[in-house]
Amino acid sequence: MCGIAGFWGRTQTQADLAVLAQRMGDAIRHRGPDAHGEYVDADHGLALAHRRLSILDLSPAGAQPMTSHGGRWVVVYNGEIYNYRSVQRQLEAELGAIPWRGHSDTEVLLAALEHWGVERTLGALDGMFALAAWDQQDKRLILARDRLGEKPLYWGCMPDGALLFGSELRALYAHPSWQGEVDRDALAAFMRYQCIPAPQSIFKRVGKLQPGYWLEIKAGNGAPVPGVPRPYWQLSETMAVGAASRKASNPDATVWVDELERVLGEVVSEQMLADVPLGAFLSGGIDSSLIVATMQRHASRPVKTYTVGFDVGEFDESTHAREIARHLGCDHHEIHLTGSDALAVVPKMADVYDEPFADASQLPTFLVAQFARQHVTVALSGDGGDEMFAGYSRYAIAQNLWQKMGRLPSAVRKGLGASMGMVPDALWEVGAGMLKPGMKAPADKARRFSAMLMAQDFGGFYDSLLAHWLQPQDVVPGGRARLPDDVLNASQRGLDNIEFMQAHDSLAYLPNDILVKVDRAAMAVSLETRAPFLDRRVMELAWRLPESLKRKGDSGKWLMRELLARHVPREMFERPKQGFAIPLEAWLRGPLREWADQLLSTDALASSGLLNPAPVRQCWQALLAGKGGMHYRLWDVLMFQSWLEHYRSSRHG
Repeated sequence: MCGIAGFWGRTQTQADLAVLAQRMGDAIRHRGPDAHGEYVDADHGLALAHRRLSILDLSPAGAQPMTSHGGRWVVVYNGEIYNYRSVQRQLEAELGAIPWRGHSDTEVLLAALEHWGVERTLGALDGMFALAAWDQQDKRLILARDRLGEKPLYWGCMPDGALLFGSELRALYAHPSWQGEVDRDALAAFMRYQCIPAPQSIFKRVGKLQPGYWLEIKAGNGAPVPGVPRPYWQLSETMAVGAASRKASNPDATVWVDELERVLGEVVSEQMLADVPLGAFLSGGIDSSLIVATMQRHASRPVKTYTVGFDVGEFDESTHAREIARHLGCDHHEIHLTGSDALAVVPKMADVYDEPFADASQLPTFLVAQFARQHVTVALSGDGGDEMFAGYSRYAIAQNLWQKMGRLPSAVRKGLGASMGMVPDALWEVGAGMLKPGMKAPADKARRFSAMLMAQDFGGFYDSLLAHWLQPQDVVPGGRARLPDDVLNASQRGLDNIEFMQAHDSLAYLPNDILVKVDRAAMAVSLETRAPFLDRRVMELAWRLPESLKRKGDSGKWLMRELLARHVPREMFERPKQGFAIPLEAWLRGPLREWADQLLSTDALASSGLLNPAPVRQCWQALLAGKGGMHYRLWDVLMFQSWLEHYRSSRHG
C-alpha cells in the first residue's frame, strides 16, 4: 500500500523535474511513510513519484519506482496483487528461469507487462491497485485501476498542457501547473449522493479513472495526448457468465456453503500474507464476523480485532463484536466514540478526504483505523458483502414498495406523484400532525415518495430512494447531477430488481462511497486495508449463486449466514442490521452545533458563489426546531463547506 504521483509536461532539467516529483510525493507521504523514490525522463518532461508503506519484501529490492528486467517498463503502483505468486509461476512456465531481484509483487507486475503487454497483464491480476507505467520504448504512459476501485487514481490536463496524476488530489496541487475550478455538476452530484461518482472529481479538467479501466497517454506535439479510458474488465460480463452458469448449477445449498467456505478460505489466506503485523475490523455484523472467523481458521495465533462503540446505545454494536471475538478466541480491542470525540475529529475530515465526502460513518471509520494502527499495519474488512450477496435491508424495502406501486397504471401513478409534489410543505406538516403525531419530516417523506411515484422505471425509483437532496440544483444553481452511463444502463441488462440494485451499488455506492471512506481514513494513518469479499473469485461465485440462496424472505446474505453459523452460534449474529451509523442528528443539535452554525450561516453559504443559502438555512432551522430527517442533507453541505475552507486555506494560507 502506497501513494503514487507524477506528471508529464514541458521538458526541464533532471534536477528540476526530480524536485517537482518529490514535492508531489511528499504531499501524500501519509500513504507511504517508510520510503520514497522518483524516476525522471528529462528528455520527455516526465516524472514518477512513489511513497512506500512497506508490506511485502521490506528490503530495497521491493522499492519503487522499479524498472523491468528488460528495461522497457518503469512502474509506480499502489496496492497489492494477491495472486502474484501464481502469475509468477505462469511467467516462469512460459519464459523459463527469471533472475528475480526480490520477492515483491511489483517485480512480477513488471515482468508480466514486459512479456504479456498491458491488457493481458491487467486481466490476469487479482488484487487492489492503481498504477502508472512508463513505456520507455514507445514513449507512452499507462494509468490503470483495479476492478472495483479499491485504490484511487486522479488525473487531468492543466491549461498549459501538463498532465498530472496522483493517488489523491493534494498531490496534483503541489505541481506549479495546477489550476482548480469547482465543477458545479460534480458538486450537484455530491449533494445528491454524498460522494462524487467517478469519472468526475470536484474540479473541472480533473477526473478519477473509473474502476476496471486503463488509459493510454501518448506523446503529442509538445504536450501529452490522453486517449479515451477503456475497460479491461466489466461487471456486466461477470453477471452474464454467472447467469449462464446458474441455469446448470447444483441447487443443493450445502454444496454452495462448502464452495463459499473453500473460496473465501483461499482468498482470506492470500490476503493474510504480509511481512508486518496484521488484524481485522470487527463490527459484530455478518460480513466482518465471517471474515474474522475465516482468518482465525487460518491463523496460528489469536487474530487481532478492532471495533468502535458509541455512547448512544441504539447505535452501539460493540457488545456483539466483543461476544463474537471471545467465541472465536480473538485478541480483541475496543474504542468508544462520544460527541466530544466527534467534535475533535470533524475538523480533520476535510484534510483526510481531500475532496468533499459526506458519508457520516467516516468519523468512526477514521477513529477505528487510527486505533488499529497502534498495533497493526494491515487490517482486513468485511466491505463488499452486502453488494455481493444482496444484504442491504433497503433491497427488500425497495422491492416491496415497487411491487405495490406497480399495481397502479403508470399514468395514475405519475399523476398521483405530480399532485403530491404540488402540495405545500406546511400542509404535509399539519396533516401528519393530525394523523400521526410525532412523525419525523413528513414533508420530506412526501417529496421523496412523489419522486419515486413519478420514476420512469425501477432504476429511477431506486435512485430517488438513495438520494439525499432530491433536487440538488436547488442547492447548487446551474448544477446537474448524473450517474455514469454504466450505472444508468444496469437496468437494461435483463436483471431482476434485486440484481439491478446489486449491480447499481457495486458500480456506484461501493467504489465511490464505501471504498473511498475506508481508503482515505486508513491511509491517513498509514494503515493498509484489504477486502476479501471484493476478490474476483468471490464476486464470480456470488453472481453464479441461485437467487433462492441469496435471500430468504426479506433477509439477505443467506449463504453467508449459513457459513457463519458453522463457526458462530446464530444467536450471536441473527439480529436486525444496524449498519455503521452514528448519532449524527443528536450531535448536530449538541456538541457539533456551534461548528455547524458557523458553516451554515447565510454569509458562509453565499461566500463561494456556488450554493443557494435559502434551502440550506431552511433545513438547518427545521433541524434545530426538532424536526427529523434533515441531518444527512445538512452533513453534505457541512462537508463541502469544511472542504472548501480547508482547500482555500491550504492554497492561499
